[in-house]
Amino acid sequence: MAGRTEVATLAAGCFWGIESAFGKVEGVVETTVGYTGGSVADPSYDQVCSGRTGHAEAVMLKFDPSRVTYEQLLELFWSIHDPTTLNRQGPDVGSQYRSAIFVHDDAQRAAAESSKQSQDGSGRFARPIVTEIVDAGPFYPAEDYHQKYHEKRGGLRFRF
Repeated sequence: MAGRTEVATLAAGCFWGIESAFGKVEGVVETTVGYTGGSVADPSYDQVCSGRTGHAEAVMLKFDPSRVTYEQLLELFWSIHDPTTLNRQGPDVGSQYRSAIFVHDDAQRAAAESSKQSQDGSGRFARPIVTEIVDAGPFYPAEDYHQKYHEKRGGLRFRF
């Protein structure tokens, strides 16, 4: 019997890779890639890639907190991208590839801020963390061909 689920929304560069990583976590029951944090309703991939809508490529996770905690998801988030680069992850450049945690309630905000402060003070990163922590707003699922992209095409593989 499935437990109750909660939602987390995270942006860490191209959404294909982060969906692949989080989709392998025990307790994550659903992943959806999409667009959030922008000013245009129901944007297309081409619109978001233009950099003019303000959206970030993100993944929305539904997770069972009795099997994986929000804090554990944040630990993975910090480990799979460089949170010190502004509007860039690897070869992907633009505000749509920014590092951001979109919080759904006060508890998530407190956990995200604590986690960011801990990571920033850990000495793990050579530069300060630039990850935004902002209120979650509308989330628009990306086009079907983006969903489970690496699973469908045999791309990037994460092991945790």
